[in-house]
Amino acid sequence: MTDAHNSVLFETVAFGSIKSANRVLMAPLTRNRANPDGTPGDLAAEYYTQRAGAGVIITEATQISPFGKGYLNTPGIHSPEQVAKWRETTEAVHAAGGKIVLQLWHVGRISHTSLLPNGEQPMAPSAIRAKSQTFIETGMTDVSEPRAMTVEDIKTTIGQYRQAAENAKAAGFDGVEVHGANGYLLDQFLRDGSNKRSDSYGGPVENRIRLLDEVVEAVVDVLGADRVGVRLSPTGGFNDMSDSNPTETFVAAAKALGRYGLAYLHVVEKFPGEEQTAENKTVIKAVRAAWSGAYIANGDYDADEAAAAIRDGHATAVAFGRPFIANPDLPKRFKLAADLNEPDQQTFYGGNEKGYTDYPALADEQAA
Repeated sequence: MTDAHNSVLFETVAFGSIKSANRVLMAPLTRNRANPDGTPGDLAAEYYTQRAGAGVIITEATQISPFGKGYLNTPGIHSPEQVAKWRETTEAVHAAGGKIVLQLWHVGRISHTSLLPNGEQPMAPSAIRAKSQTFIETGMTDVSEPRAMTVEDIKTTIGQYRQAAENAKAAGFDGVEVHGANGYLLDQFLRDGSNKRSDSYGGPVENRIRLLDEVVEAVVDVLGADRVGVRLSPTGGFNDMSDSNPTETFVAAAKALGRYGLAYLHVVEKFPGEEQTAENKTVIKAVRAAWSGAYIANGDYDADEAAAAIRDGHATAVAFGRPFIANPDLPKRFKLAADLNEPDQQTFYGGNEKGYTDYPALADEQAA
């Protein structure tokens, strides 16, 4: 039986040049199953192809350079081997009728010297160590003390984003999403809790949004604005983040990004299980009002809430994270109002096929 009440979820939509078969998108999900050389794991193509029914798949965060890595076994897009391995995934997803964009990532200060070339310090806008942890060979550990980036470091990093966009294009992705959320490098520059610089990349909000703007400009130059999205988390405190005036900061960021005619803006409105305060709702409402393009909402939505957000004009589409881990055929389940598999949190990060490619689709369940 089809759930007609939520039929808006299954309308087609375009994000720039990326045509989406529905409005149920797969959010980026770090799974820590890449190979030591940063190539996607051997099961990655199967994992993503199982989920090709998503309107658009947004891949797990993928580092743009060896210096952008912050966790064990995350993939990169900075070597020929990585490009070739990612192409296996894009070809498989496209053969299944899906669309897939690559999330471009630099972790900034959320890293550890053991993860970086030659044991170097992580880079950050300012030399402020986050009260946060990461995952290394020996397990969870506090992140390392970062060093403040020089202007030369910044220019080099922008060039790495540009090259990563070139590599994503060569790997056959339909577009890219610039990861500006969740306390990683671009978010660290945006917020005054982590950015204490006194040069043209710090201080007033127009300076703090400069790196995000220059990165987007470089990526757009490669792919065209109609194949580039950006993810922001205006109210998120993850990875020890704070800002004295998030409304001012993220409205300015949204307005700056609005000049490009991007494929979409993807906003983390809250984390799973988190209560959204009235203050946070006000921030999100202001950011939404400042953005006139396609808007992807993310924040522990269920099917009914997602459909309501789209009907009400708040969202163009909704990105789902954990439900897609356990339900490779999530859009079909929503359409049929079918029960959802429960995700196994013990297998979210690292491991093998268990909790990765072995969640059953509806036909598999019915056969069993």
